[in-house]
Amino acid sequence: MTELSLLIRTEQPIDSEAIERLHERAFGPGRFARTASRLREGAGHVFDLSFTAMVGTLLVGSVRLTPVMAGEEPALMLGPLTVEPAFENRGIGAALMTRSLEAAKAKGHTLVLLVGDEPYYSRFGFRRIPPQQLQLPGPVNPGRFLVVELAEGAFARANGIVTPLPKEG
Repeated sequence: MTELSLLIRTEQPIDSEAIERLHERAFGPGRFARTASRLREGAGHVFDLSFTAMVGTLLVGSVRLTPVMAGEEPALMLGPLTVEPAFENRGIGAALMTRSLEAAKAKGHTLVLLVGDEPYYSRFGFRRIPPQQLQLPGPVNPGRFLVVELAEGAFARANGIVTPLPKEG
């Protein structure tokens, strides 16, 4: 198999339709009922912290970061991280994760939350959130509610309910 020529770039507004189709193929119609999806729907993701993976002109992956409040502590909610099923297991998800976390840290963000598979995300520094420290506004498997600190001490300041920041404009 030949090597993919992969380009990771900042998400553009024109990517929205292709990303929505990618989410549909990867997660199906039940994705809208998930607590993390409902949390993100009231807030807009940050374009300069959200990235797409391109192979030529084909969009094959996407990651988005959405601003939230973790109690009184500003944070970002990562997700969804999506890779086109035919392109899985080629490092695209890892490249998107690394780029988004580096960008968030460079912009001064201190805390990133997500709902996902701990064995996959632990390699990026994510760990489980103790159930008594933070809660999502809906059901979630506590073993899948994860956090990574981009600045030491940020997680210790985060307590309470995670809420979306309303869309600007």
